[in-house]
Amino acid sequence: MRHDVGLTLVRTFRHSVFMNLSDSWADRQPTASRVGAAEAVLADLRAAIQSGELPVGTKLPAEATLAARYGVSRSVVRESLRSTTALGFTETHTGKGTFVISDKPRADPMFGGYSSAALREARPHIEVPAAGLAALRRTDEQLATLRRLVDEMDAEADPATWVQLDGSFHLAIAQASGNGVFAAMVGEIRDALAAQSKLLNERSHRQQASGAEHRAIVDAITAGSYDAAARAMSDHLRIVEDTVVALFPDAGTRT
Repeated sequence: MRHDVGLTLVRTFRHSVFMNLSDSWADRQPTASRVGAAEAVLADLRAAIQSGELPVGTKLPAEATLAARYGVSRSVVRESLRSTTALGFTETHTGKGTFVISDKPRADPMFGGYSSAALREARPHIEVPAAGLAALRRTDEQLATLRRLVDEMDAEADPATWVQLDGSFHLAIAQASGNGVFAAMVGEIRDALAAQSKLLNERSHRQQASGAEHRAIVDAITAGSYDAAARAMSDHLRIVEDTVVALFPDAGTRT
């Protein structure tokens, strides 16, 4: 009897929480797969939006409710919602909530207020010469910081922590260049770079390859070669650009 009452209460709770959502999505158990938690939540939300289970105009449940649904932390849900927003599926309004605004991904995703195309155009003009100058001007302490960051990235299993380390790595190179303008510019787009890195890692599993590219940059900086460091950074950014274009073909075209 208690079991029946409890089940009834759970069903009533679920219905009241999701009454403004598609019944099929509210009742369906989230899909499970052997991927990161944030990636799994993103994949389930994206599938529900694109299939019409969560139609355009739907207000998503609060972060705490979604966290309970998926059995993850609110920070994981927050990361996933940032990705659905970057992809153009949702939009969050402070004090009002997150709403589904499209059932198709944006051709050119947004990261921290910057389009991926804008980032790809700007980064080679900032980070390539910054890496070259870092090879000539870095201090022993700055070099130790770069080595520590790549070691920590190689050992890091949590995707969210890894992308923060990635942002710190690129900022540390700009700071080691000794050029305050480069450091300020990378600092300005640091959050955007982390958001882009997170999405690329989730969808193309770039993390391990990025680690090797980062080590090549640090090795060139260690050697004190402007040309080698600039080339290593250029190669890294080219691979990032190729990955973005492969995932979002329309993002590679700007007029």
